[in-house]
Amino acid sequence: MRLKAPARCATHAAFLHSNRGSQFTSADFRKSLARYETVQSMSGTGRCYDNARMESFFATLKKEKLYQLQTGKMPMVKVKSVGFRYIMTYYNRERIYTANPGGLAPAMYRQAARGLAA
Repeated sequence: MRLKAPARCATHAAFLHSNRGSQFTSADFRKSLARYETVQSMSGTGRCYDNARMESFFATLKKEKLYQLQTGKMPMVKVKSVGFRYIMTYYNRERIYTANPGGLAPAMYRQAARGLAA
C-alpha cells in the first residue's frame, strides 16, 4: 500500500486511527506514516468498539456540516476552521445528543456530572 499526502495540506502532527488489518500493521505502511510524520493509533486485539464512536462522530460531522459546503474549493485552513467551530461551539455545546440523559450536549452533560459529583 502506498500513502500519498495531498499536495495542499501539511501532514506534520497528523494522527491516523486504524484497525489492526494487515495493511495497517505492515512495515511498509508504518514507514510511510513515519515519512509523513504521522502518528498511528489503533486499539488492542479484540477491541473493535472504540472506533465505532469515532466513525459515528465523523459521519455526523460530514452529514451535518462538511457535505453542506463545497470544501473542495476551500483552502484547507478554512475547512479546518469550519470543522473546529462546528465541534467546539455547536456539537459540544448545543447539539442534542440522544445518548446522554435529557439529550444534553457533551459539554453540558460533563458540567452537570461535575455538579453532581461535587
